[in-house]
Amino acid sequence: MTELLEPSMLTDGPEEGPIFLFAHGAGAGMQHEFMQDIATRLAQKQIRVIRFNFPYMDKSAVDGKRRPPDRAPKLLNAMTGVLENVTNQPIVIGGKSMGGRMASLLAEHPLVASIACLGFPFHPPGKPENYKGAHLAEIAKPCLIIQGERDTFGNATELPEFAFSPRVSTMLVPDGDHSFKPRKSSGFTEEQNRQMVVDRLALLIKGVTDV
Repeated sequence: MTELLEPSMLTDGPEEGPIFLFAHGAGAGMQHEFMQDIATRLAQKQIRVIRFNFPYMDKSAVDGKRRPPDRAPKLLNAMTGVLENVTNQPIVIGGKSMGGRMASLLAEHPLVASIACLGFPFHPPGKPENYKGAHLAEIAKPCLIIQGERDTFGNATELPEFAFSPRVSTMLVPDGDHSFKPRKSSGFTEEQNRQMVVDRLALLIKGVTDV
């Protein structure tokens, strides 16, 4: 069951057990169907999932106006505040797209055990020169990047060209787009892909494997 913690935070799953701090992407908040579904699937694996809204998304929820994301320092400050509010022991943090990128930028925080990025936004679609993953070459904590094979923000062909630290591991989702949705003609289903993502993610959160 999902319970409301406060206006900008939700939790799913048991009161005890491993925690996953799950940040949303640039264009949709913590209650988006993708966020809810992944959180529910993780909760079924006895993982406590904490979702929250970045400040700009909370403002949009109040007045109904769409806003672009705040700049990185404000996003990182907000995520740090939530992290320090929900735990005093290192946990896995991560997020969808922009949320995963922000999580990876907090790798040095002492309350971060490891990071999970669901659809990392390596570059804007069609603009590979605007690369956003340079810090991943130096990251010192386990970081799992789960990427759709067809992701226009960084696809299966591009991934081997990116420089990653030895602590970074990648998983490709069959025929998946930025949200892991495959084409009908591929023979894969969105249901299968999402469950594959959750199964792999749960191993990291439960500490079965570093990455």
